[in-house]
Amino acid sequence: MFINTLSGRFLVLTILFVMLAEVFIFVPSIARFRQDYMLNHLERAQIASLALLADEMIELELEQELLTNAGVYNVVLRRDEIRQLALASSMPRPVSQTFDIRDPSAGSLIMDAIRRLANPEPEVIRVIGTPLRDAGLLIEVTMPTEPMRAAMLDYGLRVLILSAVISIFTATLLFFAVRYFLVKPISGVVSAMKTYAAAPEDARRIIVPKSSVRELAEAELALKSMQTDLTSVLRQSERLASLGSAVAKISHDLRNILTTAQLFADRIESSQDPAVARMAPKLMNSISRAVNLCESTLAFGKAEEPPPALTVTPLSSIAQDVVDSEQLAADGAPITISQSVTANLTVRADPEQLYRVLSNLVRNARQAIISTGEEGTISIDAGESTRAWWITVTDSGPGLPPRAQEHLFTPFQGTVSKGGSGLGLAIAAELVRGHGGALSLKSTGPEGTVFEINLPKAVIGQGQAAE
Repeated sequence: MFINTLSGRFLVLTILFVMLAEVFIFVPSIARFRQDYMLNHLERAQIASLALLADEMIELELEQELLTNAGVYNVVLRRDEIRQLALASSMPRPVSQTFDIRDPSAGSLIMDAIRRLANPEPEVIRVIGTPLRDAGLLIEVTMPTEPMRAAMLDYGLRVLILSAVISIFTATLLFFAVRYFLVKPISGVVSAMKTYAAAPEDARRIIVPKSSVRELAEAELALKSMQTDLTSVLRQSERLASLGSAVAKISHDLRNILTTAQLFADRIESSQDPAVARMAPKLMNSISRAVNLCESTLAFGKAEEPPPALTVTPLSSIAQDVVDSEQLAADGAPITISQSVTANLTVRADPEQLYRVLSNLVRNARQAIISTGEEGTISIDAGESTRAWWITVTDSGPGLPPRAQEHLFTPFQGTVSKGGSGLGLAIAAELVRGHGGALSLKSTGPEGTVFEINLPKAVIGQGQAAE
């Protein structure tokens, strides 16, 4: 509907506001008209009374004609402190009100005019004023209210009609002005947004700012900046998606090749040749790291991790499995890995995914300590509050460098050790988010690093999820 458009609403509001302004003008103007009407009748009555001053004896018919022409019943002229009755006739009813218009206030004029318009009953009123051209001290007339009210209504109707014409004319001019200077440019911006949304990767669809209105020009510039950034991000996303697909395929085939190489390395490891015996463990470690990298890349390259199968499980057994596995992987390095989780502490989690999270954190800590060539410790601790379970992994390693902290959970960017993939923390964070929790870095520095896993106890129901 037209009324629901910006132009339609502006047109209607303009008409309403102009009419409202005309109402504020109408009330004082109708009060002014009433005062002028009474002054006019005083002037005509004064002129009619001049006949009596010229000839003190006039016929009754002439006196009645003078009063009729003046529109009054009686005329009293006061000259030289002497009250004189100039002209008189019979009145149909007694005087109901007296109005002194020699020095009225604006408020009283407005209120008297409103009362007269609101009162349709015929009355006789007395009006007192000052004679024109200093012809006396005071002039007083009695007059009917019906002709005055009829004249006020006629005047008011003409004012309202004129106000309506002015309102419509003004609103029409403003309508076309706003439509040209505001609505049309806005429609252009909306059209540009729709065109760009149809094919955001097409740079030709990016808006070209051309509005001369400052606010619209700023909006167009902001839209252009957003569209340019979005197009760049989409292109980068496409390239990353293609690259990720290629990397996943390469990692899959490379994993198969490395698995075969690992079988041959197992045979070589049993050789009695001293040189081979020394080189075999290093070869095995290198192949194992390469296989792990391929598997991590493939796991992260999936569309999404499977949702966790949440069960109530003892945390200490999971932590001990991680400790045993990583202590074995330390291969005699001076690293002590331990856990101090109480045996009766249970958490609601997926045991396999929680194991992967802890294993990634402990493995990163182990590799960081080994890279220093010094002794170190890694510990797993846990506890609970009324709202959540918390698990900490603390190490005495060298701490994380600033760049690693900035991209801590970003794939392929949060690695610290040479040759690392940077996927461990990204995968761990994603798995914890699947539990509704959060993985965070509590502290890091030369004295060591502390990661904390927070798992909420609250279970979100269907009604809460809808909220």
